[in-house]
Amino acid sequence: MNSKGLLLEAVNIHKSYRSADATLHVLKGIDVGIADGEIVSMVGPSGAGKSTLLHILGGLDVPEKGTVTLQGEDIYSLNDAKRAKIRNGKIGFIFQFYHLIQEFTALENVLLPALIKSDERDSTRLASKGKALLKQVGLEKRSAHKPYQLSGGEQQRVAIARALINQPAIIFCDEPTGNLDSQTGKEIIGLLKDLNTHNSQTFVIVTHDKEIARLSHRTIHMQDGRLV
Repeated sequence: MNSKGLLLEAVNIHKSYRSADATLHVLKGIDVGIADGEIVSMVGPSGAGKSTLLHILGGLDVPEKGTVTLQGEDIYSLNDAKRAKIRNGKIGFIFQFYHLIQEFTALENVLLPALIKSDERDSTRLASKGKALLKQVGLEKRSAHKPYQLSGGEQQRVAIARALINQPAIIFCDEPTGNLDSQTGKEIIGLLKDLNTHNSQTFVIVTHDKEIARLSHRTIHMQDGRLV
């Protein structure tokens, strides 16, 4: 961990999934801390619990035991509405399959989290901010294009800009290069690194991509629901 201070801390995280005839223990007492300004990658075999842990750290899935504290606030002590507000305002997400709304333009997709968050909904100010982010990710000329008019790499850049629109404290990425060819994947990795270097953006990245693991400040290894 770097010296900037603890941004997020998870303590004794347990998660199980139950069916009629079996219980699957996915996470078995995970402790992890993320410092402000870090890039942390989580690696391990499929089924190790990486994505489940990522979703719990990001407030998307509730642990059956344990605490997750973001900027000093235990997010699972909050009700669903308050936790959703934390997710929208302080947390960004980048997924393997982009999850863009097909009927929206690139700019509209980027602005969506800000429109959900904003009370004033100053459309001119928000549009200007969204266009600046699209320029930052190299898509200033593609703001009016819809997802089907964009390549996979361009769609992921839109997703990155969308994750940044509310200036989150931390961004969680689940296999952000997993759906891209190797060259495009390298470009996305370079973009994440630049955002960390110039914006001090904190990232936690689940990945099988060795290039991402190499650029990270720290790598967390998981196996069978535990850190190894």
